[in-house]
Amino acid sequence: MNKVYKVFPGGKFKVLTFSYDDGKIEDRRLVKLFNKFNLKATFNLNTGIIDPAIRIPQEEWPELYKGHDIAVHTFTHPTMIRLNNYNALREILDDKDNLEKIFKRPIYGLAYPNGSYDNRIIDIAKSVGIKYARVTNDKYAATKAAEAYAANAEGPILIGDENGFSMPEDYMCWVPTCHHNHNLIDFGKKFMALTKKQYLYMMYVWGHSYEFGRDNNWEIMENFCEMVGHRDDIWYATNIEYVNYMEAAKRLVYAYDLSFVYNPSAMSVWICVNNDNYIEVKGGTQADLSMYL
Repeated sequence: MNKVYKVFPGGKFKVLTFSYDDGKIEDRRLVKLFNKFNLKATFNLNTGIIDPAIRIPQEEWPELYKGHDIAVHTFTHPTMIRLNNYNALREILDDKDNLEKIFKRPIYGLAYPNGSYDNRIIDIAKSVGIKYARVTNDKYAATKAAEAYAANAEGPILIGDENGFSMPEDYMCWVPTCHHNHNLIDFGKKFMALTKKQYLYMMYVWGHSYEFGRDNNWEIMENFCEMVGHRDDIWYATNIEYVNYMEAAKRLVYAYDLSFVYNPSAMSVWICVNNDNYIEVKGGTQADLSMYL
């Protein structure tokens, strides 16, 4: 019987994505850096906060962020769990509506302002078409906290994902790999060194562009982008590109004996058959796999 794995576009097994919040003027420099190295990011914007001294004017957004994705960061950046249902709904939906008018495309993502969310906020977000939402903690911070606890506890402690590059378990509380101040270069080196193609790996970096100026450490992101950019073994994707692709991969329909596969989606999906045969299954087509039986 065939062994069929889903893979990323082009047969890749690693994906790199970024998520940056608030739309402050330092985004101009960050976008330019991402574009230089062919990297993709999601920018999370508040349409209800207007401050030309520190935030990029909204009329500049469509051109500046071209080639990247945009997500909701709520209308006024409140602590969401403190709001009643009506206010929480308006914060998400008003921002989503404004962003869709500005960018003239559907907006599916959310980054929780101040990292504040619970099951009630998740349900509200999903009810208005949000497909994914990023939190503000990350795997690096969680691992360090667990290690600190383990050092003072008896018995084994389960740290969790040992490398920080696993796929998200729940899109509505999507945990990044690291903030750019959390060992970014070391994570990048480990990510590039991954070679076991029987797995899929994700590196997800988040932060705020104004932090680079505040911390005087733009060189961290500059060095990282130069190190990981323009590689043929990494898929560079926005958050929604990843979500949409994985949803399409789930919709593939296989024959019981794996002699063919049908792709009912509009977008192409790539698979790997028996470890070394990479096949693009184009949208609306059926691929013959019988030759690999």
